[in-house]
Amino acid sequence: MKNVAVIGAGTMGNGIAHVFAQFNHTVHLIDVSQVALDKALVTIGKNLDRQVAKEAITEAEKAATLNNLKTFTSISEGVKGVELVVEAATENIDLKLKIFKELDEVTAPEVILATNTSSISITKIASVTNRADKVIGMHFMNPVPVMKLVEIIRGYSTSDEVTNLIMKTSRQLKKVPVEVNDYPGFVANRILMPMINEAIYTLFEGVAGVEEIDTVMKLGMAHPMGPLQLADFIGLDVCLAILEVLHNGFGNPKYAPCPLLVNMVNAGKKGVKTGEGFYSWTHGTKELIVAPNFKK
Repeated sequence: MKNVAVIGAGTMGNGIAHVFAQFNHTVHLIDVSQVALDKALVTIGKNLDRQVAKEAITEAEKAATLNNLKTFTSISEGVKGVELVVEAATENIDLKLKIFKELDEVTAPEVILATNTSSISITKIASVTNRADKVIGMHFMNPVPVMKLVEIIRGYSTSDEVTNLIMKTSRQLKKVPVEVNDYPGFVANRILMPMINEAIYTLFEGVAGVEEIDTVMKLGMAHPMGPLQLADFIGLDVCLAILEVLHNGFGNPKYAPCPLLVNMVNAGKKGVKTGEGFYSWTHGTKELIVAPNFKK
């Protein structure tokens, strides 16, 4: 699969495009916003500069990677001639269903349609297409150029042939693919999100403060980052959306989002992306917020 389209130029989309382009794929990066596409190219360039500085790649490899990238504001134009599409749009089921319905109409029948969703049912997404056997999940981890893991999620009808090809393609990107089945949250978020939610409940109930909770998990459990800081990086709105998928999918109250998380998202405090979550974020550095709404 030499030619790949990536839909969505946000954090995950530009990271996925970066990796495919770095490993000699021609990448069509698609977004409705030209501003977002231009910003994505700047971000990819900066991330490549970091790789050059660390001597992970050469200047020639950086130039080749950038040369492999083309941008489009139209899905129908951007998917021409590709063998694989990876959708990395916002984690919203209605949007994803709309995109996949369009992809099914404008791509050749043999094109594989993958989604980077972190929790939404692959089977549900595949249901709006006429190629359920060729729809699969490729859940990359953030930051994509650094993190090795890719969850490969099989929908109910995903074929062995497509699964094996996507596993092979992921290895060619120097990733470590792990095959999982299509149930709410898959593996990563089914385990991670309840932990983050419990950390928020621990704060909400006044058991300990933000830094104390994160310090316990970093020093006591050898986590590289505390759960509240990680939630800020993921985006509190994304955490809430995934917990709602788990709660609705399993019908189990243990997945119910903490009221503090709901309030923070409603207040627009979504973490790094808005400059404030459990911490205050300025130019990538964090400061602790001491606020009354962090108490029960």
